[in-house]
Amino acid sequence: MDYAAFLAAKRRADPPTGLTDLPPLAEALFPFQADIVRWALRRGRAGVFAGTGLGKTLIELAWGDAIARATGGMVLHLAPLAVAAQVIREADKFDVPARQVREQSECGPGINVTNYQKLGHFDLGRFVAVVLDESSILKSATGHYRTHLIQACATIPYRLAATATPAPNDFMELGNHAEFLGAMSYTDMLATFFTHDGSETQKWRLKGHAEAAFWRWLASFCVMLRQPSDLGYEDGAYRLPPLHQVQHTVRAEHDPAATGTLFPMEARTMRERLTARRDTVAERVALAASITPPDRPFVWWCNLNAESEGLARAIPGAVEIRGSDDEDEKERKILDFVEGRSLHLVTKASICGYGLNFQHCADTGFVGLNDSWEQVYQSVRRFWRFGQTQPVTAHFIAAETEGAVVANLKRKEADAERMASAMVAHMADLGAAAIRGAERDRPVYAPAQALSLPAWIGDAA
Repeated sequence: MDYAAFLAAKRRADPPTGLTDLPPLAEALFPFQADIVRWALRRGRAGVFAGTGLGKTLIELAWGDAIARATGGMVLHLAPLAVAAQVIREADKFDVPARQVREQSECGPGINVTNYQKLGHFDLGRFVAVVLDESSILKSATGHYRTHLIQACATIPYRLAATATPAPNDFMELGNHAEFLGAMSYTDMLATFFTHDGSETQKWRLKGHAEAAFWRWLASFCVMLRQPSDLGYEDGAYRLPPLHQVQHTVRAEHDPAATGTLFPMEARTMRERLTARRDTVAERVALAASITPPDRPFVWWCNLNAESEGLARAIPGAVEIRGSDDEDEKERKILDFVEGRSLHLVTKASICGYGLNFQHCADTGFVGLNDSWEQVYQSVRRFWRFGQTQPVTAHFIAAETEGAVVANLKRKEADAERMASAMVAHMADLGAAAIRGAERDRPVYAPAQALSLPAWIGDAA
């Protein structure tokens, strides 16, 4: 073996294991979506990290339908709670056959849609393919769903993971996606491309000499884009309207004798932050209620139960979606809001902040904040997404003592933007070559008539 062959043998890349003969795809797909589906079908096991509103649900459905038609087997499409019904509505809209199921006995050939909470009711070994909608559920290295999905899906030949936020704060979530997709284990990824950052063994950074190799490896089984132009397509209707973020600060009651300080101090520790939130619930709820427009849709996101209960009482006709509501009740309340039977929704990001489409509403707000930038990002993106025709306004209400929380979210937003920009910059050319290099629909040019040049051209020559 010569040296070039030796180096080629050491190159890290996940080889395609998918379909070679692709069936026709849904006509509703935009060109960039159709090319991503074709690429993912050839890959067999692929990650699609596409910004919110870029049609991930349609991509997932088209991919699953093609696999089902090619193999005649069952596809399991997993989605967050209350999103499964929306996936079915999307399937009906685009004429893709799919059924919503609650347990294994209800499954059949084709696409079977359920939510992650029902995962234990299914034998994943009986499916030829699995689709993870909002696959950021894999982020926790010790999470229950992460471990179960990686182990149970290890022998499933076709796997698709799709999310808008694959790694909002660090690279570790990419390792979980790689392990789920069978490209490399989480620990092998760390050992191959990363090194400990000083003495903190939980912090890793890319090895300087491995950076280019890491992005090439990632692009061999994942594609990332925030808008179609990241892969060389026209953005067209994917240009979003303006987003306005408005911060409101509530003054906190302060007793110098009790605290020993002349002025209120910003919360620093997690315990101090929680105390600051609990002490100002009434003031923040009152301000939120005064902001709520009486004649147009509005969604308030809460962090504490006391905030949710207070807003439901303070806003006439507001519908509260609680974690204790059963699944059917959650879906009924969401559908009532989407179809205009209710105007004001009060809920938590952990319940309705992922996967749902609320483009009919252009106003939202957070009466309570926590330290999860991803929850804030995902919640705002329920409104600020493809299909939204109005400028979107997001209100943020925090006590003056919660300054550390607001600052933390801003820092995480900046970190996430830097990482997303870096990922897109490194993967754009690689992704464009892989995606646009896939077979595309092109008119066949087969000239059958000879061309005759005018005499004056020949004379000029």
